[in-house]
Amino acid sequence: MTHFRSSKRLPGPGPGLGPGRVLITVTALVAALGLGAVAPAEAVSESVGRTDKAHGFASLEGGTTGGAGGKVVTVTTQAGLERYAAAEEPYVIRVAGTIKAEPFGANVVVASDKTIIGVGTAGELVQGELHLTPGTHNVIIRNLTIRDSYVEGNWDCKDTDFDGIQMDTVHHVWVDHNRFSRICDGQLDIRKDSEYVTVSYNRFENNNKTFGIGWTPNVKTQITIDHNWFRGTKQRNPSADNCAYAHLYNNYMTAQADPGDPVWTYGNWARGKTRMVIENSYYQDVQHPYQADATAELVQRGSILKNTGGRQETWGAAFDPRDFYDHRLDPAAAVPALVSRLSGPQKALPARQ
Repeated sequence: MTHFRSSKRLPGPGPGLGPGRVLITVTALVAALGLGAVAPAEAVSESVGRTDKAHGFASLEGGTTGGAGGKVVTVTTQAGLERYAAAEEPYVIRVAGTIKAEPFGANVVVASDKTIIGVGTAGELVQGELHLTPGTHNVIIRNLTIRDSYVEGNWDCKDTDFDGIQMDTVHHVWVDHNRFSRICDGQLDIRKDSEYVTVSYNRFENNNKTFGIGWTPNVKTQITIDHNWFRGTKQRNPSADNCAYAHLYNNYMTAQADPGDPVWTYGNWARGKTRMVIENSYYQDVQHPYQADATAELVQRGSILKNTGGRQETWGAAFDPRDFYDHRLDPAAAVPALVSRLSGPQKALPARQ
């Protein structure tokens, strides 16, 4: 049984934020999933996954509402996306169809108080990056495919910085129901003291350096990572460096890619002074499912490991996520069916207006 608690208030990142609040995510408790018709409990998980309200750390300290209250616009070109994404006023920006960024690897700057959401399953940004500069806040990015900034033959990508989404020193960001594929280098990079972030129901596919958090000596970032599918990804799934609180639950990781380096692929890594909690996730065909530096703390409970080996390290007390917000967990056994169906772009996701 889940016992609901009031949230623990965290220091706010700056002036202008209202009192802390919690938005409760209620994912289904499923005893078993059969084939064919959708079970009632699974239907509950689906309805929760389609909500327009941020959950987890992005729901605290005033919450994350994106462009709510601003004009709703539909864009089909790079110029249109760049215009509205960088505007000072709030916007709900609907991306209809494929936008191919020029030149290759071009940044689309996203300012505060924006919702960027794909229309149906066809909204795409190709060979471009959504870029959030320091101080940006209250941004929602949902239901997009971001793909193909990979440079052929350059698997390591050490000489490029073509991310899918990159953010530095931001706060209150929700990244939800997107698909990332073939990006050079990071598919999602959350950097330099970013705070109050939730990453949920995304698909991370076909990549080397997938999802990095950190690039800072400070221990500030609070992040929730739930119901994401990592498949065909080599490393940083995620790599979390110096996170004050990293809560990972109900994620699904399968068959890692290892071109040229079959002896070093890994799943979750708590680095530096990170405090990480992993709950009810599912690891299949993963070489090093989860690991922690000696200076970090990692708690794992309830996960399923299938055909895994290598490092499976836990030590320290980390933290209790329910000191900050309430959540209910899907059983780990239900994660493959739920996440494979509910992650990534969906035909209809609401955008708060």
